[in-house]
Amino acid sequence: MKVAVYARVSTHEQTAENQLLELRRYVAARGWSAIEYVDQGVSGAKDRRPALDQLVADVRRHRVQGVVCWRLDRLGRNLRHLVLLLDEWQSRGVAFVTLGEGIDTSTAAGRLVAGVLGSIAEFERARIQERIMAGLARARAQGIRLGRRRGSAVRRLDECEGLSHAQAAARLDVSIATIKRWRRAARVGSERSSSVA
Repeated sequence: MKVAVYARVSTHEQTAENQLLELRRYVAARGWSAIEYVDQGVSGAKDRRPALDQLVADVRRHRVQGVVCWRLDRLGRNLRHLVLLLDEWQSRGVAFVTLGEGIDTSTAAGRLVAGVLGSIAEFERARIQERIMAGLARARAQGIRLGRRRGSAVRRLDECEGLSHAQAAARLDVSIATIKRWRRAARVGSERSSSVA
C-alpha cells in the first residue's frame, strides 16, 4: 500500500525530522511505501497549506491509499476542517492513521473514533445554526430590517448606463457575475412595472 506521510512544524526554526523518523519506522513496519509531505513554518490553524493541499490533491487522484501523521494536531487544529478531511478520505476508502492518538480508520475502533469526531462536528454545526436563527429572530422582533437595502443595486447601476458588464464591474468594484445579476433583476423589475401600467 502506498501512503502519504504528513508532518508539520509551526516555525522555520523547528524541524520535522523527529516526526518523520517515527513515521518512517511505522510505515516500514507495516510494509507500506510512502510519499512525504512536509509543511515547514505553517500554523495548524490554517486550512490551506502547500504540502497539505498537495496531499489532498494526491488523495483525490488515487495516488495514495492511506494518510499517516504523527499526531492529529499536526494535521490541523480546527475540528471542522479535520472532520471534513477525514470524512472525505473515508468516503474514498483512504485509511487514516495517527501515531500519537492511535487512530487507525482501517480498523473498527479507528472508524468509531472518526465517527465520534464527526458527531461532535455535526453537533457544533447545529449549535451554530441555532444561534444564528435565534439572533435573526431577535433582530426581527426588534424591528431591524435584515438583508440588503432594496433598490441600492439599481441606483448603483444608473452610474454605469452604457458601460459593458466588465466596465461596470470595474467601476463598482464587484464581479461581472454580480453586474449581470443586478441588470437581470433591474430588467425583470422594469418589465413588471410596464405590464402593471
